Amino acid sequence: MTDKELKLVIGALLHDIGKVIFRTGDGRKHSISGYEFLKDEAHITDADVLDSVRFHHQDALKSASIDENAIAYIVYIADNIAAATDRRKSDQEEKGFNPEVPLQSIFNILNGNQKQYHYYPKSLDDKEGINMPTTEEKNFDRHFYQRIKTDMLDALKGVESWHQDYVNSLLSVMEAYLSYIPSSTVLAELTDISLYDHVKMTAAYSSCIYQYLESLQISDYKKVLFKDSRAFYEKKAFRLFSMDISGIQKFIYTIHSEGALRMLRSRSFYLEILMEHMIDEILEACSLTRANLIYSGGGHCYILLANTEQTEKKLRLLQDKFNKYFLETFDISLYVAMASVECSPNDLENQPSGTYALIFKTLSQSLAKQKSRRYSIEQIQFLNRRRGSDGKRECKVCKKTSETNENGRCTFCELMSEFSNDILYKDFFTVIQEKRINSIPLPDGRYLIAQTEEELRKTMETDDYFVRTYGKNKLYTGKSVTTKLWVADYTKKGKTTENYAKEAEGIDRIAVLRADVDNLGQAFVSGFPEKYTTLSRTATLSRQLSLFFKHYINDILKNSVYKLSKDCSERNATVVYSGGDDLFIVGSWDDVIALAVDIQQTLEEYSIGALTISAGIGIYPAKYPLNISASEVADMEEQSKGYPDKNAITLLSDTYSWKDFTEKVIGEKLNELEKFFANSGERGKAFLYRLLELIRNMNERINLARFAYVLTRLEPVGENMQKEKLLYREFSKKMYQWVQDKEDQRQLVTAIYIYVYLHREKEEQ
Repeated sequence: MTDKELKLVIGALLHDIGKVIFRTGDGRKHSISGYEFLKDEAHITDADVLDSVRFHHQDALKSASIDENAIAYIVYIADNIAAATDRRKSDQEEKGFNPEVPLQSIFNILNGNQKQYHYYPKSLDDKEGINMPTTEEKNFDRHFYQRIKTDMLDALKGVESWHQDYVNSLLSVMEAYLSYIPSSTVLAELTDISLYDHVKMTAAYSSCIYQYLESLQISDYKKVLFKDSRAFYEKKAFRLFSMDISGIQKFIYTIHSEGALRMLRSRSFYLEILMEHMIDEILEACSLTRANLIYSGGGHCYILLANTEQTEKKLRLLQDKFNKYFLETFDISLYVAMASVECSPNDLENQPSGTYALIFKTLSQSLAKQKSRRYSIEQIQFLNRRRGSDGKRECKVCKKTSETNENGRCTFCELMSEFSNDILYKDFFTVIQEKRINSIPLPDGRYLIAQTEEELRKTMETDDYFVRTYGKNKLYTGKSVTTKLWVADYTKKGKTTENYAKEAEGIDRIAVLRADVDNLGQAFVSGFPEKYTTLSRTATLSRQLSLFFKHYINDILKNSVYKLSKDCSERNATVVYSGGDDLFIVGSWDDVIALAVDIQQTLEEYSIGALTISAGIGIYPAKYPLNISASEVADMEEQSKGYPDKNAITLLSDTYSWKDFTEKVIGEKLNELEKFFANSGERGKAFLYRLLELIRNMNERINLARFAYVLTRLEPVGENMQKEKLLYREFSKKMYQWVQDKEDQRQLVTAIYIYVYLHREKEEQ
């Protein structure tokens, strides 16, 4: 990245800082407020950066005494493109503006929603749980903006001495402080795009425009971007790039050995870091920053790139490099496909209507085509040459034929075993250019090590092999701190599947949960009304989903709400994987069922009902192979997605809508069983087993009579049993009604199973 590109990114990220200053009560235009703040308080003296802030509006730029190739012209048009893709007239058409207006939720208009929900004024790093959208319109007053101004001032000290290794740190700081601040406060417009998302997109557009013009040897920015700006909106200056890693499910869930839970977690986390590393290699090769990353999750990403020949060449080289690493390290288990589509500012604004959806459709088709023809002739020849297995054995963990150690593990699986504890108890994951003890391989001769903050500081100061580092769930700025990775790392320390089974209520069993957001791809491309379908909203939506599944999921497990039986503050479970839009969790069977409901209900509140989730839950003995349970539960998840309107849970072979499961199975039928059999002991369970047998064969009419007979034998006997008899009559009436209705009957069977599992004595099992 050249010095000019670096200044351009910094100028673009800071161009609207004046909005924070203006909203503290400063009465000047925000471009002037921002300029004065950076110059006088943050002590930034670089003219290019300051001009980008001072002249990013047309009226100021028209009379500015700056060179024709000043980066202020790029920031100006990038700001306009970003504004065009995020600002849209609302249906209210109110006049004027209100500097105290709160940020609206991006979910207000998603998937048919027509809501008016807002966020509370806070920072992203506030430790107050999830910032849920609410109908209460809590104004962002001057005191709040004054606090943000003070925090930003501390973060901006020394910005002039920064080089490209620090830019991503600036981006992280701005995400922390500006994520819940609206970009626009014009009352006639939607205010659902945060100031952070706006400046981030402005920086992304700026970098791409600079590279595009450089490739055409155009240096008169004033003419092309200011005087002839309307024509530029038709130029295919950008490429929307997509990368997708195939084989993730098989790579993660092939494990079935002792300690499988730890190995699953290690492998899923490794893939997450691997994906982020590959993204950063692409961005670095293309002289871009994390501002250009639109979405990352589940082995898939979108990046905004410049439409140049040089960019395309670099992408081809990187794809070959990545797949060469996958073949050498994992054989054919993993493969990366890459594709990009050229697009104009108008395309990204969905002008004319339908062009935005066409970008994603073309990308998807290109990726699918690549996956159908993976390898070149040279790569196939390489695979054939290394097929011999002399002196190699099957790894007892991943079952891959390889050189194994005395533990029967291949080199990679041994590293993953050591890596498991580091994931939980170390905060930084550092990429280096030298192989070391317990370092994990990455593409292009890079290696991954886990570090404490103290170890990282030493590495940054003295290690010539240091490349970059990722902070986990913690804001940390510094040289080559690429980003703060939100990681769903919740677990009960030291717990195994055996522990989870023993600590479950009733029967000794674990449960495996897999869940996935319904129709997410459709939501990205066409979930917003046509006039609101833009890249800015796609980027904002993807970031909100990443926050939920990678960050807030930890909060959901730490602060349980729904209960199946006992009260508990923290779930007895481990997150194996959660990111993008799906999750995989293992734990005590009763806790997993309850937390699944927590996740569904929290997502419903978080998305204002715009998104739904479908899940599968399997209940197993502790020693049941996790790779097999993962596959079986994946089938249950698919069964839920086949349910009408999806939004369902499959448990104990039956599928229910979440509403029916919580209200009918648990809230009605399980509660009735609990209430009636509260003090019945073994007699009650014996009757339930008999009733269950009769319900299963209820298609035979004689069994209805037998069912009624068994119910009569449950009636309390004795003169002082009036209260119990009243309870019995109510219970028997409901039971008799339920078994005559197919749906009630199905729900009752599930409720009986759950009741029996909850009350199974340990010595019975």
